[in-house]
Amino acid sequence: MQKIRKGDKVVVLTGKDKGRSGDVAKVMPKDGKAVVTGINMVKRHTRQSQTSEGGIISKEAPIQLSNLAIVDPKDGKPTRVGFRMEGDKKVRFAKRSGDLIDG
Repeated sequence: MQKIRKGDKVVVLTGKDKGRSGDVAKVMPKDGKAVVTGINMVKRHTRQSQTSEGGIISKEAPIQLSNLAIVDPKDGKPTRVGFRMEGDKKVRFAKRSGDLIDG
């Protein structure tokens, strides 16, 4: 089970977007990175093709998972993630408040 999953609300801890938050669009566990909507925007020069118009486009670049923290559901501040068993199900919980993140 992963600490950060697609659809989670996260906040950036370090880097040029420190303090900003967004939703996780994609997680790449092999690379240890995630793509967050509206965070770590970069400009890419793209060539024109039959399907897309060329030019300079802005898109999200992957960011290291260690630079992200899940937003606590109770107070909206960054929190660490813990795991516990709820019956026969393994669930994630916020270490800051103890609230469940999923489920």
